[in-house]
Amino acid sequence: MTTAFNVRGQFVDIQKKDIYPAEIQVSKNKIKAIKRLPQAPEQYLLPGFTDAHVHIESSLLVPSEFARLAVLHGTVATVSDPHEIANVCGMEGIKFMVNNGKDTGFKFFFGAPSCVPATPFETAGASISPDDIEQLFQETDIHYLAEMMNWPGVLAGDALVQEKIDLAKKYGKPVDGHAPGLKGENAAKYAAAGITTDHECFTIEEGRDKISCGMKIAIREGSAARNFDALIDLMDESPEHLMFCSDDKHPDSLLNGHINQLVARAVALGKDLFDVLRAACITPVAHYGLDVGLLQEGDPADFIVLKNLVDFIPKQTYINGHLVADKGIPLIPKVSCNPINHFNAQPLSKDAFLLQHETGPAKIIQVLDRQLITKTLEAEVLAKEGQVKADTSEDILKIAVVNRYAANSKPQVALVKGFGLRDGAIASSVAHDSHNIIVVGCTDEAMIKAANLIISHQGGLSAVTAQKDLILPLPVAGLMSHKDAFEVAEQYTQLDKTAKNMGSNLQSPFMTLSFMALLVIPQIKISDQGLFDGDVFQFVSVFDKKQ
Repeated sequence: MTTAFNVRGQFVDIQKKDIYPAEIQVSKNKIKAIKRLPQAPEQYLLPGFTDAHVHIESSLLVPSEFARLAVLHGTVATVSDPHEIANVCGMEGIKFMVNNGKDTGFKFFFGAPSCVPATPFETAGASISPDDIEQLFQETDIHYLAEMMNWPGVLAGDALVQEKIDLAKKYGKPVDGHAPGLKGENAAKYAAAGITTDHECFTIEEGRDKISCGMKIAIREGSAARNFDALIDLMDESPEHLMFCSDDKHPDSLLNGHINQLVARAVALGKDLFDVLRAACITPVAHYGLDVGLLQEGDPADFIVLKNLVDFIPKQTYINGHLVADKGIPLIPKVSCNPINHFNAQPLSKDAFLLQHETGPAKIIQVLDRQLITKTLEAEVLAKEGQVKADTSEDILKIAVVNRYAANSKPQVALVKGFGLRDGAIASSVAHDSHNIIVVGCTDEAMIKAANLIISHQGGLSAVTAQKDLILPLPVAGLMSHKDAFEVAEQYTQLDKTAKNMGSNLQSPFMTLSFMALLVIPQIKISDQGLFDGDVFQFVSVFDKKQ
């Protein structure tokens, strides 16, 4: 269906750094003309926003429902890494994401996951080989090689890693990076391999270093991992090298805002309006070669209408000339889908999470709020009859991971500090990167109950207290719901509120929990195979016993 209409307002010309009254003329889904006017209404016309790196799965929504929330905030496109569902369902999962997104009109640009499984130190549900990646590149729906998390393999010249990068070069696809903390000669070597972006910078010095190597930096602000404050002053130094991304964003956060929030914050800090909008609208489109309009004649009619250039809340969002959001209401129709999954875990017995006490201090995972990284603590821990117990007075709780892909596998149990729970347990089948079941709690009984809720639904998020049990089912790969986005956001909000009422002071307890299994981010994490030291890439014992 083609469209023809005109919109008047203050045209924000990002390329020429100018704002003037104009009329945008749309015909056949494209920008036919932009005409200057003597005057126009006090509303602002500019290109739509692009999220430069996001895992749609982290919204707990299938792409079609993600789109219905994203367009409310002026987002018209995402650079989407289907890494999460690929770890669970392989090629079938990637195709599910592409096909579900196609039915919306929203501009999803999916990549070929480069690290499935992410490491050999965890059990994933599938693998993506170089042959699979080549098959994906031969299809028109795959636009880049997604984040190369195996930076040690890049630096070591690992043959399999290099084969994947070479395939991207062969097919003219950009290669995304993921190299937290990498600087100096190592960062230069990583970039020289052909890797062009990074969204994992923790400090401005790290950002500067990678920019000097020719990389673009995506300033990330997700539900748990937040680097905006640390990196935003790069806007004064190297605006042409910056983009904005959310990476992982839960549905309650997405309901409240998206890339527009980062734009508003940057402008409020006094950053140049046009530099900020270039990062939000133009640089990702240019870098990845996306078919997204930039409000120039002949472009696809992808644009937004804003009331002001302060809060950047859209009045309207257009994609390919179609009105997809109007005054806070999404106009993208709901899409039906058949869930896919990979889930074989069986209910746990009452002794599943026993942890034998040994002499000496225990290694403890120290959670850092709003960060993916953790620290390693050592402390004496509470024990009874030879078994380690959670100690809520010291905020030392048990944490466990259960293999979801094999029946009756032995869970791995460790200790964690920073969740703050004083009662009950929370659990999730969203546990980056392999998405086994992860659970943290104050008693074994509560942890088993929370994990068994997940198992009985073959995926979801759960919270168990003395008073109630809550579950948000995630039937699509144990990662996403195909239900209405607003309904899922409300259910998630209730779970988040419950976790905080249980004592957690974390910004996003469930998102943080999911990252406790993310082995590629230091310092210490846990997988279904054991406690893992991300600095030396090897398993360690809770009680310093060699494994």
